[in-house]
Amino acid sequence: MGIFDSIRSWNRVRQTRNELYSLTSRELDDLGISRGDIPLVARRAVKK
Repeated sequence: MGIFDSIRSWNRVRQTRNELYSLTSRELDDLGISRGDIPLVARRAVKK
C-alpha cells in the first residue's frame, strides 16, 4: 500500500467515524453500535 492509498484509507476511516459520532444514541442503538465501538466499526467498514 502506497502513501497515497494509506492517506485515502485514513481519511475514509476519519469521515466514517465522524459520521457515526454525529448520530444520536438512539440511532446508534438502532444500528446495534455503542459509542465505544465506533472506531472499530469505522475501520472495518472502510476495509470492505
